[in-house]
Amino acid sequence: MTKILVIEDEESVRENLLDLLDAEDFDTIAAANGKIGVNLACSEFPDLILCDVMMPEIDGYGVLSTLRQDPTTATIPFIFLTAKSAKFDFRQGMDMGADDYLTKPFTRAELLSAIVNRLEKQANLKKYLLSTQTALQTLSPKMQLLEMNLSQVIQEENFQEFELSYQPIISVASGKIIAAESLLRWQSPELGLVSAGEFLPLAESTGLIIPLDNWLLKSVCEQINRWQNHLGMFSLSIAVNVSHTLLIQANFIPQIIKILENYNLAPQDIEIELNESAIMQDFNSVISTMNQLQSLGVSIAINEFGLGYSSVISLKELPINTLKIGRYFIHNVTVNQEKSEITKSLIKMAHNLHLQVIAEGVATEAELSFLREHNCDAVQGSLLSHPLPAAELENFF
Repeated sequence: MTKILVIEDEESVRENLLDLLDAEDFDTIAAANGKIGVNLACSEFPDLILCDVMMPEIDGYGVLSTLRQDPTTATIPFIFLTAKSAKFDFRQGMDMGADDYLTKPFTRAELLSAIVNRLEKQANLKKYLLSTQTALQTLSPKMQLLEMNLSQVIQEENFQEFELSYQPIISVASGKIIAAESLLRWQSPELGLVSAGEFLPLAESTGLIIPLDNWLLKSVCEQINRWQNHLGMFSLSIAVNVSHTLLIQANFIPQIIKILENYNLAPQDIEIELNESAIMQDFNSVISTMNQLQSLGVSIAINEFGLGYSSVISLKELPINTLKIGRYFIHNVTVNQEKSEITKSLIKMAHNLHLQVIAEGVATEAELSFLREHNCDAVQGSLLSHPLPAAELENFF
C-alpha cells in the first residue's frame, strides 16, 4: 500500500487530508510540525510527502532542504501545500527540489491528480534504476573487472592513475587558440589505458563519480594556476565536464567558490560543461545551480548539443553562454543534407540568443570550410589538434 506522509500544523486541515487519503486507500502518517515530519520521513520512508510551507520552528522549505540532503530521503516525491500564490514562492520551492506545488484551497481532484502524477513518475524512475542495476549485475567479466578496479582506485584515492589532457578550441575567424577542454583518461596498471567513455558511465552509476569529479575540478584549477604563474598572461578558459550527480549536490556552489579562492583564480578562468541529459534529469535543481554559477561569473556550456532533450525545449530559458554542436552533426556535414540544415539552424538560433557556438569533432578541411562559411565561432577536433598533455598545450599556446 502506498504510504503518504502529511506534514501540516493546522489540525483541521491535517485531519481533512488524512480522511480524504484514507478514503482513497492510501496508508497515511501525519506530523504536526516540520521537526516531527523530518523524523518520520527518515524513519518511515514514505512513498510521497505532502508538506505545508508555513509552519513554526522548521518551515516547509527547511523540511525539503533537510530531506534532499539525506541520500535516504532525497528522492521521495515532495508536494508543497500553501496559501501563498506568488510566483516567487512557487519558484523558490521548485528550485529547492519540490516536485509539485498546490495552492490552497485546492479541490480533491487537484490533490489526487498531483499525487497520482508524482507516484507514476517515481514508479517509472524506479523501473529505470532497476533495469540499470540489473544491467550492472549482468556485466561481462571485463566490465566487472573494470568496476572492481575503478572502485578500488577511487576509494584508495589513487588519482595519480588518471591522466588529464587538454584539447585546444580554435577561433574560426582568427585561427588562434581561445580556450581548451579538459579530458580524462585512466592509465590502469592492471587494465592498461581506459577511455573516459568506458569508465565514466560506471562511475556515474555507482556514485564514484562524485570524488572523481571533485578531484578533476581541483586538478584543472591547480593546473590553470601553474600556467598563470609560469606563463604570465595565460588567458585561456579551461572547460571542465561535470556530472549531473555532482551538480545537484547541496555543497556544489560553495565548493566551486572555495576551489577558485584556493587557486587564486577568477570565475572566467573555468567553464562548466554539461550534457543535455544532465540538465533534464532534475531540471529545476539543475537550472537553479546554473543560475548561481552564472551569478558567480562562471560560464556554462552545453556539450554535444542536438543529441538530447534540450534541443526540444526553449533554448532561451537555459542560463548558458556556449552551445557546442555535437560531432554527430559535424561528421560529413558537407555531404549530408539533413546534418547541414540542422547545423546551420543551430548556429543561427544560438547567435540570435547571443550564445557562442563551438563545433566539436572537426576532422576535415571541408567541415572547417563549411563552419567558417556559416559563421561558427570556434572549433575543436583532430584536424586542429588532438588532446594534449599540459606541457604540450603550453607550446601550442
